[in-house]
Amino acid sequence: MAEDEAREAPLSVSEAVSLAKGAVDAWPTLVVSGEVSGFRGPNARSGHCYFEVKDDEASMSVIVWRGTAQKMGFQLKDGLAVRLTGKFDVYKASGKLSFVARRVEAAGEGLLRQQVAELARALDREGLMDPARKRHVPAFCTRVCVVTSLSGSVIEDVKRTLARRNPLVEIDVVGCSVQGADAPATILRALETAAAARPDAILLVRGGGSFEDLMCFNDERLARAIAACPVPVVTGIGHEPDVTIADMVADRRASTPTAAAESVAPAIDEVERQMVQRQVRLARAMSAALSARSQSVGSLGRLMASTAQSSLARRRLALEALGSRRCLSDPAAALRDRAGELEQTEQRLHDAVPRALAAQRERADRAAGRLAELGARLTRPAEASLARLAALLDALSPLSVLARGYAIARDASGRVVRGADELVPGGEVRVLLGKGSFDATVLRTHDEGSVSPEGI
Repeated sequence: MAEDEAREAPLSVSEAVSLAKGAVDAWPTLVVSGEVSGFRGPNARSGHCYFEVKDDEASMSVIVWRGTAQKMGFQLKDGLAVRLTGKFDVYKASGKLSFVARRVEAAGEGLLRQQVAELARALDREGLMDPARKRHVPAFCTRVCVVTSLSGSVIEDVKRTLARRNPLVEIDVVGCSVQGADAPATILRALETAAAARPDAILLVRGGGSFEDLMCFNDERLARAIAACPVPVVTGIGHEPDVTIADMVADRRASTPTAAAESVAPAIDEVERQMVQRQVRLARAMSAALSARSQSVGSLGRLMASTAQSSLARRRLALEALGSRRCLSDPAAALRDRAGELEQTEQRLHDAVPRALAAQRERADRAAGRLAELGARLTRPAEASLARLAALLDALSPLSVLARGYAIARDASGRVVRGADELVPGGEVRVLLGKGSFDATVLRTHDEGSVSPEGI
């Protein structure tokens, strides 16, 4: 009984939703095709997309997370046929069953749009859509060439628009096919012909149509030809919402053929009004410029006059200073000054020579005195020594011996006679005395031996 009551106990809402969610999670991945309805997204905050996908008998809620939406390569919208790959999921907070698409593919027209989007991204990466690459379209074209179908009403609309806005614009027309599989090739030839005529701009235009009708303007060859065209290309294809790859690559894109014609041919009255306005602005600018130049010239003139006066005053002072110099006012003054200086130098020289000689004489006298004193000091020891030596010499001198009574005999040859044996009778001798001398003749000699002075 207790077990039956436990089995019949009610579940909470969260338990029931969790039970459903667990069962739904076990379902396999599905591929579902249908038509988009009630599209909402991408959400401004999260980037997720929410919509219904339906067929003739049923519909289901679909969620596309932001990461998946960024990889689609095309824009979801109501009525678009899609093929979704994903799984069902139960949102726990509301218990709502939704299909979470992990992959979204376009079917039918959506597939064409996806292919066009992929081609557009590829061309954009190459830089064909870069605004910096695009050529400048003249504000006022005097000659344009229209590339379009000759059988439709578009060419007449363009001609009427150009004639109405500015009849001065010359129009050339090159026909081509603007729909079907062969259209891209004919448009390429028409562009080449139009560019060879060297107009100011080429108008590539076509009326409205379905996405499939405009597919010829999504051709890659046409896009590259427009980018490489030497003449600026202005497109006006379809209506306002229609944007083709040709529009993206063109140098200017207009929403309609009429708008394209208006963009290259400003209204003649607008041109006149602008010319008048520019004339007025030019006159004002010229007047302002002349006034500014006049003020500038006046200021420069006053500045130049002031500068010239200052310069002349400085030059005048410099000239006056030069003119007041003595060498210019009295050229002989320098010679007189030099002569006076020479005379003063001569006088100083005359006065200085005696003083210098007296000083020299005084210094010489002082030096002589010091020299005499120094000589006396220097010769005093020598004088004493000389006196001693003189005394010794005098003591040893034969003259001293002679002064004591001795004599020296010399023979006729002048030799000193040392012994009697050196004499011969009759020989002459000279006897030297202490005072004077005399000559004698030897009578005889006596050999009595040596006799000392003391024995004499």
